[in-house]
Amino acid sequence: MLAVVVLAAAGIAVPAANATEESAPRGTSVAPAAVPAHAVTGYWQNFNNGATVQTLAEVQDQYDIIAVSFADATSTPGEVSFNLDSAGLGGYTVEQFKADLAAKKADGKSVILSIGGEKGAVAVNDDASAGAFADSAYRLMQEYGFDGVDIDLENGLNSTYMTQALKSLSVKAGSGFVLTMAPQTIDMQSTSNEYFKTALNVKDMLTVVNMQYYNSGSMLGCDGKVYSQGSVDFLTALACIQLEGGLDPSQVGIGVPASTRGAGSGYVEPSVVNNALDCLTQGTNCGSFKPSKTYPGLRGAMTWSTNWDAAAGSAWSNAVGPHVHSLP
Repeated sequence: MLAVVVLAAAGIAVPAANATEESAPRGTSVAPAAVPAHAVTGYWQNFNNGATVQTLAEVQDQYDIIAVSFADATSTPGEVSFNLDSAGLGGYTVEQFKADLAAKKADGKSVILSIGGEKGAVAVNDDASAGAFADSAYRLMQEYGFDGVDIDLENGLNSTYMTQALKSLSVKAGSGFVLTMAPQTIDMQSTSNEYFKTALNVKDMLTVVNMQYYNSGSMLGCDGKVYSQGSVDFLTALACIQLEGGLDPSQVGIGVPASTRGAGSGYVEPSVVNNALDCLTQGTNCGSFKPSKTYPGLRGAMTWSTNWDAAAGSAWSNAVGPHVHSLP
């Protein structure tokens, strides 16, 4: 999504019974908080690409879910690791990162590990890689205290084996597991697409799909009409596909860049995001497209990234955050 496009321009759980089999060192044991009914998700950059460098402690308070970007692929298919870019982040240490993560959780936030990004080459295509994914992701949850994972795989996804991996991870993680996804618009145009199928396959454990409404080009809405990115209609007519395609409203969020520098295209003013939220939840402030019904349980909104938001004076989170949190 997220990482490469942005670079070019400058989408703890209670362990299960088998947790004792894991040998990874344990991080802090702060209990997971429930994700709010209406939540704001923000991606935190584990690298410096010109946006404001932040510690986790400095992430704006409006964010309910913080997706740490990104996990790294290893030489073992499906396996993921996490390597804090201490040098790029001004000497931020692993110890301080863990302490900041625990403090965010104690403040009621969910902190998850994002898998992928546009360059993320994590392949889960068979039983072995599905197992490696689940085992390694769970070890990282234990070591750092992550509440779950975000799936942001933009180079192909096998619904059969990713479903298998996520169900296995959920069993390991137990209650409080947070699972988010950040597909591109093309990935959610039809329920026959692998990403959409995966979301439906794990619907019983899925927290939210924050589709990337940017770097997209024009796409079909649920009414069969073509809509251009950067408009309220683009946000609402494409969200409608997910809402009518089987996801619960609580599992749908609107993903947008925090500033014009956050993506190559598709930026909209925060007021447009708020209008789209109103249109979908209450039937007000719509553009030319108006859904046939309202979805008051809509989860909320996401942005790439908390760092680009900070670089723009936190204008996005200051406008969209209170609006999301005030939804009925």
